[in-house]
Order: sequence, then structure tokens, then C-alpha cells
Amino acid sequence: MLESRFKLRMMITSALFAAIIGVLAQVTIPLPLVPITGQTLAIGLAATILGARYGTLSVLVYLCLGAIGVPVFAQMKAGLGILMGPTGGYLIGFIPTAFIIGYFLEKTSFTLKNAIIANIIGMFVALILGTVWLKVVADISWLAAFAGGFTPFLIGGILKALMASWAGIAVRNRLKSMNLLTTWRVEAK
Repeated sequence: MLESRFKLRMMITSALFAAIIGVLAQVTIPLPLVPITGQTLAIGLAATILGARYGTLSVLVYLCLGAIGVPVFAQMKAGLGILMGPTGGYLIGFIPTAFIIGYFLEKTSFTLKNAIIANIIGMFVALILGTVWLKVVADISWLAAFAGGFTPFLIGGILKALMASWAGIAVRNRLKSMNLLTTWRVEAK
């Protein structure tokens, strides 16, 4: 009974974070090829607060919503065309990004230092996957792909990783202190 309530609570929380990702995706700084958005900040927050399983679930729900036509992607866009287009690699790259951030924190500890390391690694994962996808789909050179899809996002990515780490750990600690975010462990019998 307690385990099923815990799972339900975490699924609802994951859905809430999917909505947060969708809202922060609308915070956009437009650039020619790929816009800078609040999505990566939200991905880092979800994974830092919820961990690997539920942080990744949040991203999957977000991507499914966008794929079926709910305008949650940057600039209120949606559809499979966005996922298959030049920016699709960044979006799909959010799946391993969330998992890696959460997994790193679960295997080490949910501290600010570890969150910074995890979020910076996650930022590089998303940028590398997005850049490779951009090169292939847009049929541009590696130099053009890195110049347009990687380099311009490094400073902003690091700043968002730091913000996600600080805010994520602060929120996670607060939620845990209020028993709103607990871990369910089945005791061995």
C-alpha cells in the first residue's frame, strides 16, 4: 500500500516536472540555428531533485507530449517534425542527460558539489548529442555544427548547470525535510 502510494506520488511529481520543462522551454533566446532555452535548466532541476528514474520519466513525458502535438517545445512548437529536425538531437539528448545526472547523484550523494559535476556532465552530453544530430540532419560540416550548435551554448550551459545544481539541491533538501520527497526501499525479509 505504501509502495503504491509512493509510486503514484512520484509519477504525479514527474508529470509536474514535465510541465515545468514545457514552461521553461518557452523562455527563449533566439539564435540562427538552435535557440537557447530554459529546457536544459529544467532538465537539470528534474534530475537533481527526482533522481535518475523519475527525472528521466519527466523528460519522457515531456517529449511524448511534444511528439503528439502539445506545443511544449521551444517557441510553442510540437510534433514529430521537431523531434526529427535539426534540434531533435538536443531534445532526444535530454533523455540520457537526465538519466546521467540523476544516476551520478544517486551513486555519489545529493550534494551541491556532486550536483555541479553531474549537471556539467549532463550539459556536455546534451550538447554533444545535439551537435552530432545537427550535423547529420542539417547536412553541414563538423566545423559548422560545432560553431553553430555547440560553442555558442557553452557559457549559458555552464551557467544553467550551476543554477540547476544550486536550486535543485536546495529544493530537494527542503522537500526531504518536509517528507514530501522520500525514497521507498523495500526491506529485506
